[in-house]
Amino acid sequence: MTNLKKQLAELSRGADEILPDGGLKAKLKLDRPLNVYVGFDPTAPDLHLGHTVVINKMRQFQNFGHNVIFLIGDFTALIGDPSGRNVTRPPLTRDEIDANANTYKEQVFKILDPEKTVVDFNSRWLMELGSPGLIRLAARYTVARMLERDDFSKRFANEESISIHELLYPLAQAYDAVTLKADVQMGGTDQKFNLLVGRHIQQSFEQEPQIAFTMPLLEGLDGVRKMSKSYDNYIGITESPNEMFGKLMSISDELMWRYFELLSFRSLGEIKNFRTAVDQGKNPRDIKFELAIEIVSRFHDMKSGQEAKRDFISRFQKGNMPENIKEISISVGSSGIGVAHLIKQAGLVSSTSEAFRMIKQGAVKLDGNRIEDREKIIKSGSTHICQVGKRKFIKVHMK
Repeated sequence: MTNLKKQLAELSRGADEILPDGGLKAKLKLDRPLNVYVGFDPTAPDLHLGHTVVINKMRQFQNFGHNVIFLIGDFTALIGDPSGRNVTRPPLTRDEIDANANTYKEQVFKILDPEKTVVDFNSRWLMELGSPGLIRLAARYTVARMLERDDFSKRFANEESISIHELLYPLAQAYDAVTLKADVQMGGTDQKFNLLVGRHIQQSFEQEPQIAFTMPLLEGLDGVRKMSKSYDNYIGITESPNEMFGKLMSISDELMWRYFELLSFRSLGEIKNFRTAVDQGKNPRDIKFELAIEIVSRFHDMKSGQEAKRDFISRFQKGNMPENIKEISISVGSSGIGVAHLIKQAGLVSSTSEAFRMIKQGAVKLDGNRIEDREKIIKSGSTHICQVGKRKFIKVHMK
């Protein structure tokens, strides 16, 4: 096994919490491959970069020689994870789950090594558990402990309904840890309660409890809310190279470091050197190029990453785009904002009638693309570089 100090530093990088304190170090001192798993309920057909934060961490464990299990929660998806919900989550149909699961398997191997990854389905043991087994499992945990969970306690206090099947979700997930004899279970910060229930249930089965390893929820392109398709502030891992590259270049310089920390496979030393270079005067845009090329190359190939960079430079810099573009934020509401009103609020035109006229003349561009539809709606949660004419530029974060 690799040097303990190096492993601990790299594996802890970017983590939100690793519980209990000192637990991961103690596990690594066993000097054997650890059983590390993450469960994904196949609730949507495509993954975005926010999902890959924890998958990247799985890859790091994999690189250090540990056993990585990508668990598809096809059984728990039938229940619906109540984490962070103030209403009951509608369960998916079996056909939806199967279709999404197949897509997940294809997408996850853009990051994980397929030769070193075990893909499993929790229906394999939870279906076999049956009613008697489920009752015995439920007897290992109390309602009082379950109501300590933040989202349950709030709903209970507000006299909002909590369905019995929702209480089963953390228990079903905990039984995954028992079956897999997990040393480490990872998830987002919203999964902390479920991971801790797993530790409790493992102990009740006289197993050594797993490490509860939570990763932060990645901020979306707006730098405020978590990355989500519902906020339209996401980068899908199946998007085209040019689309992915352009979105990555649109993030703020501050958010760039967060993306390096959670998405990049570069060493801590390399990222430190990047920061030093910027502090000494290097243009952050050039460092952002490195991030964008790395991410695009991961999900496509190196040639696509380099071509996306050339396309970006051709569309933006050769159009005389200034290096330091002013950035503003605009509140647009959930319904979004019309492009004409957007460039007016951004101060690029004096009126909507002027905006319509500039669009008609072909003088309005969004992220380097000419706008032809004057009724185009720009959704909240997105970030765009707006251009009017040859010299007016502004980066706008829609909130």
